[in-house]
Amino acid sequence: MQNKFDEHRVKPHTKVSIDKYNTEDTSLFHSGKQAAKEELTNLTAELGNLQDTLYAEHKHRLLIVLQAMDTGGKDGTIKVALSGFNPQGVRVVSYKVPSAEESDHDYLWRIHKQVPAKGEVVIFNRSHYEDVLAVRVHNLVPEEVWKKRFDHINDFERMLTDEGTTILKFFLNIDKDEQKRRLEERLADPAKNWKFSAGDISERKLWQDYMGAYSEVISKTSTLSAPWYIIPANKNWYRNLAVASITVDTLRNLKMSYPPAKGNLKEIVIK
Repeated sequence: MQNKFDEHRVKPHTKVSIDKYNTEDTSLFHSGKQAAKEELTNLTAELGNLQDTLYAEHKHRLLIVLQAMDTGGKDGTIKVALSGFNPQGVRVVSYKVPSAEESDHDYLWRIHKQVPAKGEVVIFNRSHYEDVLAVRVHNLVPEEVWKKRFDHINDFERMLTDEGTTILKFFLNIDKDEQKRRLEERLADPAKNWKFSAGDISERKLWQDYMGAYSEVISKTSTLSAPWYIIPANKNWYRNLAVASITVDTLRNLKMSYPPAKGNLKEIVIK
């Protein structure tokens, strides 16, 4: 049975224009915010059970990539939508400006060493896609350099999936007005002041440049084995429900099972 949120999946070779996607769209879930919260509770519980099987079976790997504009909800998605994961079997990797050591290597070096091992879930908060996004928008490398990276990334992700990694890539799509509201909220709330950065304002001025970059990135790197999902993210409840539902459905489809017991447990007597 197809997951209703699969409509957010970008099919391979689709030419994407981010500006044409409705960031307010909640039409795939008609029951409202409260019902969504109740369904999310069930999904997070199932997510925990599925991860437990993933960990025990020690066969599959899951990589979740989260990309968004500033205030787009990456942290909130990890905290809420993916809260069912047991911290023992999951790692969250946040990518900042490359260190001196990382800059001395190829741009995928720091990425490859963080991908999941068997039985593990890894969540990328930002990712290797910054090397075809931020570096492009800020002219950090020539166009002839970053243009080649689309093929590099597709080949890299194909290698990972061939070796048993399942990849989910989510672009959390908010509009510019919603970003303004969220930035103003950070300024107004003392408990959120720490989240505000002056850099957010300078990056906001480059909004259309980023939209163009994201459009090309998703167009060229949404593949059958490593798809992008463009998630309407103005409404947090819908964003969380969609991400959780897609993740749960993906893990279900792995058809995982607990490994058999070692030896005959019926013969064991604990005194």
